[in-house]
Amino acid sequence: MATGTSRDLALQLSRAERLLSGRVAAILAREECTVEEWRVLKLLSDGRGHFLPEVADFAMLSVGALTDLVNRMVSEGLLYRRETSRDSDRDREPLAYLSLQGRDRYEGAAELISAAEAELSEAIGDQGELAGWLDRLCGVLSVPAQARRPGRDSAVSPSPNA
Repeated sequence: MATGTSRDLALQLSRAERLLSGRVAAILAREECTVEEWRVLKLLSDGRGHFLPEVADFAMLSVGALTDLVNRMVSEGLLYRRETSRDSDRDREPLAYLSLQGRDRYEGAAELISAAEAELSEAIGDQGELAGWLDRLCGVLSVPAQARRPGRDSAVSPSPNA
C-alpha cells in the first residue's frame, strides 16, 4: 500500500523535474547552452519562425525574461528577428528564427540530449509510455477543473495510447 508521502504526485513531479533539469543543465553546459536557451532553440528548430509570446510560453519564461534572453541570443548570433504584421501594420511583432550558428548549437545539444534521454529511458525500462502519460497529464491539467464534469467528460482514460 502506498504511503501518503509516496502518493504526493505534485512533490514527486517537482522532485523529478528538479533532478532532470539539473542533469539537462549539466549536459547543455558542454554546448555552452542553458536550459532556457535550449527551450528557445528547440522551438525555433522547426524553421517556421515564432512570435515571442509563443516562444515565452514554450520556454516557460515571462515575456520580459524572454526578451532579455532573446536579445542576448541575437547578440551572440544564435537568433535573428524579422518584423512581420499579424493583422495590420499597427500590430507589428517580430518573429524569431534560428541563425546558422543557432542551428549548429541546437543540433549539437540535441544529439547530447537525445542520448541522455535514451539512457534514462533504458534505466527506468520506459518504452515511450512515460512521455505519453506526461502529455496526457499536461492536457488534463491545462483544462480548468471547473470545465470538466466528473463522470461525463472524463479527462483521464486508462491508457496513454487511448
